[in-house]
Amino acid sequence: MAGEMDTGQKGCCTPARDDAAAARRSPGPAPVAPFQPLPTSDIPGGTALVGTANPKIPDDGESPVRRKKIKHFRISTTTVTNAVFQQFVADTGYVTEAERFGWSFVFYSDVPPDHGATQGVVGIEWWRKVEGATWRAPNGPGTKALSDHPVVQVSWHDAQAFATWCGGRLPSEAEWEHAARGGQGDVPFPWGDAEPDDHDHTPCNIWQGAFPTQNICTDGFAQTAPAQSFRPNGFGLYHMSGNVWEWTADAFRVKSLKKTVARKMVGMRGYKLLKGGSFLCHKSYCYRYRIAARTGNSPDSTTPHQGFRVVWDAA
Repeated sequence: MAGEMDTGQKGCCTPARDDAAAARRSPGPAPVAPFQPLPTSDIPGGTALVGTANPKIPDDGESPVRRKKIKHFRISTTTVTNAVFQQFVADTGYVTEAERFGWSFVFYSDVPPDHGATQGVVGIEWWRKVEGATWRAPNGPGTKALSDHPVVQVSWHDAQAFATWCGGRLPSEAEWEHAARGGQGDVPFPWGDAEPDDHDHTPCNIWQGAFPTQNICTDGFAQTAPAQSFRPNGFGLYHMSGNVWEWTADAFRVKSLKKTVARKMVGMRGYKLLKGGSFLCHKSYCYRYRIAARTGNSPDSTTPHQGFRVVWDAA
């Protein structure tokens, strides 16, 4: 690894591009009649819980518990896969932001060995700037997007364009948490209360071992898992914890009286909210694979552990 780059706000596992002026925005595809290119689950409306009474990272705005009224909606049972995203690109000619920038972030151990020197993000040097990393080649030239895995290296703008194409939208935080809880109330995980560990209980795709130097892969995956793997939650949804962070429709905001939090939020103005954690999360460093956990990133940022799913308003 060589060189360092400073991208401003240092999210623990979501490095931010923060140079949106360098990219020329695509207007995206025109709206079409709603259709559902992925299997969906029907989510009942009612009072949704948002946040938790037992926060683990209070500075992220995990508490207090709020109650929000939501309407009945449908949500894709998995994140959008590479195969479905390819259908979108073929239909519209859409070019993602990472393709237009010409580079994206890649986790250091996944950079192709023949790629040559790369720049790291100051303070989280395991994130490297890799030329040619896109949704088609998530870790750089010579790597391949697997058809049944989540599409990654997609920005919030890319996710919005896809959702428009299929007549849907990105979920709100309230909708996302309501769906993730599977009808169980204020539980920390989509399956309930049982904490994942490095050895015996691996209900989701997260890091096992010593982050960031050793991943023992007890769950069977060093990077993304297929979008439909592990056990679904009570609403039939896969990977609401781990695998890839999921873009939502909401802005990332934290209400706090702490000066340190206020300063951090100034640097994250305009950021969008992500939920669910990823295959790079571990309790020792990024304990954000819990339902109430949250993070933010700039809407033009792309990584190999950020994807999305789509919701549709019920008829």
